[in-house]
Amino acid sequence: MKFDTLIIGGGLAGLTCGIRLQQSGQRCAIISNGQSALDFSSGSFDLLSQAENGIAITNITDGLQQLAQQQPFHPYSLIGTETVLQKAAEFERLATTLALNVKQGGKHNHLRLTPLGALRPTWLSPNSVPTFADPLQPLALKKVAVLGIEGFNDFQPELLCENLKQLPHFAQWQISFGYLHIPELDHLRGDAREFRSINISQALEHKLNFTQLVNELKNAANGADTVFLPACFGLDNDDFLRQLQQTSGIHLFELPTLPPSLLGIRQHRVLEKAFEKAGGIMMKGDNALRAEIHAGNVTALYTRLNEEAALRADHYVLASGSFFSNGLAATFDHVIEPIFQLDLWYDESRSQWTHHRFSEPQPYQRFGVKINARCQAQKQGESLDNLYAVGAVVGGYDAIHQGCGSGVAVVTALHVADQILQGERA
Repeated sequence: MKFDTLIIGGGLAGLTCGIRLQQSGQRCAIISNGQSALDFSSGSFDLLSQAENGIAITNITDGLQQLAQQQPFHPYSLIGTETVLQKAAEFERLATTLALNVKQGGKHNHLRLTPLGALRPTWLSPNSVPTFADPLQPLALKKVAVLGIEGFNDFQPELLCENLKQLPHFAQWQISFGYLHIPELDHLRGDAREFRSINISQALEHKLNFTQLVNELKNAANGADTVFLPACFGLDNDDFLRQLQQTSGIHLFELPTLPPSLLGIRQHRVLEKAFEKAGGIMMKGDNALRAEIHAGNVTALYTRLNEEAALRADHYVLASGSFFSNGLAATFDHVIEPIFQLDLWYDESRSQWTHHRFSEPQPYQRFGVKINARCQAQKQGESLDNLYAVGAVVGGYDAIHQGCGSGVAVVTALHVADQILQGERA
């Protein structure tokens, strides 16, 4: 089989790159093993949330300029501040076109409320999530109820409520917590493994007494004009939550639960549908195994389902993720990129892979593929002409500590799409 571009990995980076290429007239396929970090995400997109010294970043442009001086091998530094901002703005426009239903954005971070009652800087957030300006000013009086679901342990309203009360900006808020009793979920409560956000959402959509749920919501809110709920209401979008809000007359917001997260799953489904609608081919349940490389170019790719018949393309994009999705693999004393055996940023001394304090930034988070300014992957010190690396498989940055994982994914994905399309036009 022959394609214009073959993409390995169906997560945020792979799908974003594929959508851009497919919408520009290319014939693309995505090889996906079905596992994506999107399904476990909060639903918010971080572009650059924290400086290396731990200070929160409000102005993203300033943060990128500092980063370029301090970390020359960070993907943002290689690509360049101006290009990063251009690609970020391009993703915002794409998100609007695809109806990802996100807000804020621009060149400044805002604060999102976490399920534990903390505030975290971020770039884009779902419309249904409670967000605040950064820096946060003291907030006016409001009566807020944090409501969980009886028996659902992946969201703890009492903990969120008590932590929220410790923040001085919410001193004027009257905050209480409670639980919703929903009889339609009784069949799930007997097995904790089945009592998850996805199962709850499916049960509510298909076996729901809507009027009874609205009445239960009003009673549990106890006069509150704003309610925070776990993200369990609506598997494909937040329409169900908006319907509840309109009928109950209460301002409703949702917060991500422990994985799997409905907020991330919704985004994953939207992106996947957009890629397929544009004509892209999803090769689900498959894994890339090995490749043939000649004269600095990838010439063939073999997968678990196509071990004998080679998949060929003019361009290849590695969006296989990090250790979580096996884009990187570790033995006791080595780290490898298993498909192409690419050059990596990583410390060969295993004792330097981790920090002894769990809460500190972990060095292994920076491990990944070496790229150049065009995001071409490097092998034996040379850049491969038609192989690009995007997203979490790329090295040189700490997605968690710096709060830039989803930003690197979409920026590198769109940057690579531009490199491919410009090459086609040349």
